[in-house]
Amino acid sequence: MTTAEAAARTALFATHERLGAKMSPFGGFLMPIQYAGILEEHRAVRTAAGIFDLSHMGQFVLEGEAVDSWLDGLTSNAVPSMKPNQARYNIFTNERGGAHDDTIIYRLDGRWLVVVNAANSPKMWAWLSGRKPAGIRLKDRTSESALIAIQGPKSLELLQPVADIELGAIKYYFAGEGSVCGVKAVMARTGYTGEDGFELFVAAEAAERLWNGLMREGPRVGLQPAGLGARDVLRLEAGMPLYGHELEEYITPLQAGLDWCVKLEKPAFVGKDALAEQKREGGYDRIAGLVMEGRAPARAGYKVFHDGRPAGEIRSGSPAPALGGKNIATALVPARAAAVGTRLEVEIRGQRHAGTVVPLPFYKRDRAG
Repeated sequence: MTTAEAAARTALFATHERLGAKMSPFGGFLMPIQYAGILEEHRAVRTAAGIFDLSHMGQFVLEGEAVDSWLDGLTSNAVPSMKPNQARYNIFTNERGGAHDDTIIYRLDGRWLVVVNAANSPKMWAWLSGRKPAGIRLKDRTSESALIAIQGPKSLELLQPVADIELGAIKYYFAGEGSVCGVKAVMARTGYTGEDGFELFVAAEAAERLWNGLMREGPRVGLQPAGLGARDVLRLEAGMPLYGHELEEYITPLQAGLDWCVKLEKPAFVGKDALAEQKREGGYDRIAGLVMEGRAPARAGYKVFHDGRPAGEIRSGSPAPALGGKNIATALVPARAAAVGTRLEVEIRGQRHAGTVVPLPFYKRDRAG
């Protein structure tokens, strides 16, 4: 575990201190967990807009003629079919079909950007570097770059007046390049909250200028700084996996319910045979969504029971403000215990508390209008 003294700082560390953020080590960096409070920050993202520092995420830039085919052989989703300026969620799989890391790959003008989880960044850098063929250039841009996310239904309303490109024309999981608040940026319509929003990739030295510029514009839409605490609740409500919880070296994309991200029709990729066999057999443990009864929250690592017998463990858990404060969780359980409507029990402080398996995601935003 990284201590606060040993943790790295993002380019926005001084800004977070000035805002009075509660800081804690996460993924090797000292990151803001909350500012005004998780509930208030959650509300801002669900109803208006929140601003996040995500500069701890690993950013690798790839160049060369055959980047797409190389990445295609290392990941479960398709890469060569990506269009210019498209982003695509993908998973680097190991030989057993487990998740080495989940990622978003961006096909930009003349280059590719691969964004990996902060805690996995050293592992993924070593893994990719050791497999890089001649003719492909790979650079770790993490320390030179920053990533600021604007998430929430009023994100476009906030950003468009200070951007020099038409952001409304950027489709979900596509990107554009231009300037925002006078700062050159890659502006991607991606996010990890279940809301509309943009992730802004900028040079590290420009991060504070961009953050401050956006905060000056913020009162127009009710923008609030948001930390990783709110982000975790938001992503769990939206049914989005977090590496180390719903995905792991020993948890495959199929087990995580990410079948759409496993293209077994591809000629070959790392872990394909193991995933094909798992899919054929079908009886694998899998991630299920769970709504608890009562006020006791299920937390990661708690034991799960089905018909009185041990049946797995909680992978993530939290009260869900978007569901009126109900306690929600994900659990890795056998297929027989994962069907919607199944009653499970979670052992919390020595007592078993009932819950019911429900479809994922727990929350979907209203896309009307």
